[in-house]
Amino acid sequence: MEEEFRNLIKVWISALISISFCYYISSKISKAFFLTWLANFKLALFAFDQEPLSPLPSTLTRFFCFACFPIKTNRNPSSTRTYNKPMPKWVLASKIIIFSFLLHLYRNNYHNSLTQLPFLAIFTVHIYLESEFILFSTGTLLSTLLGCEIEPVFNEPYLATSLQDFWSRRWNRMVPSILRPTVHIPVQQYTTPLIGPKMGFYAGVLASFLVSGLMHELIYFYIIRKSPTWEVTCFFMLHGVVTSLEIWVKSMRLCPPPHRAVSSLCVLVFVFVTAGWLFTPQVLRNDVHKRVINECLFVIDFVKSQVVNTVM
Repeated sequence: MEEEFRNLIKVWISALISISFCYYISSKISKAFFLTWLANFKLALFAFDQEPLSPLPSTLTRFFCFACFPIKTNRNPSSTRTYNKPMPKWVLASKIIIFSFLLHLYRNNYHNSLTQLPFLAIFTVHIYLESEFILFSTGTLLSTLLGCEIEPVFNEPYLATSLQDFWSRRWNRMVPSILRPTVHIPVQQYTTPLIGPKMGFYAGVLASFLVSGLMHELIYFYIIRKSPTWEVTCFFMLHGVVTSLEIWVKSMRLCPPPHRAVSSLCVLVFVFVTAGWLFTPQVLRNDVHKRVINECLFVIDFVKSQVVNTVM
């Protein structure tokens, strides 16, 4: 009885520490969604013996990294599939050059003279490149430390030939790999007896986009600390509806598929226009873009000073 009482105390102490940590970190660091969203979904899948935490990693360190970071091991490291290939060096170099050009614009305040539409375009590219660099560096570091191959999170989303291709195979691939078993498949299985297999599939698609929208509202709340306006949820629901229509049209084979260049351009235009309409207004209204730009310039200057001090 005494041993059980001690174990009970340990459990409650651990729970208190964890809850206190989540409460504190969510008000200080916007990246807490890795813990409040992805980590919880991963642990829920782990409870049902599903990937990415099952089979159980060999060490506690691996379990911690796979649970808390947006990474996933490549189960087929020798695979030649396009979506599992690492980023080519020339592509990485090109992205670094583009990002350096954007930093040059920021440092010289050229962006302040731009109208809203051009600024949204370069800021969207900036957010994509910065996110990819951070996740690419994190994946490379953890891959080296853990001795395993990490799947790339982004896979050249600007080459997507459809919205389905964009959201499921190219943009932040960690999210669909989590939402598919936790939201899409359960909703599809539950609704299929009620509305049929085809409509059940589309219900799963819409439910996945809805959950993604709600989780992004949570992320915005962490960053802005204001009540949600539901614009981001509308953005994801709009994309869910259009993606479902796109899948239906392709399944009906009503017309031949357009040329790859045409479809890629249409996807990019649709994503940029809808993002400028629904996804980024909260960022501009609350001056989050200024904070992001200042923090980015600060980090670059800090790294430069450290490199110069090391060399000197």
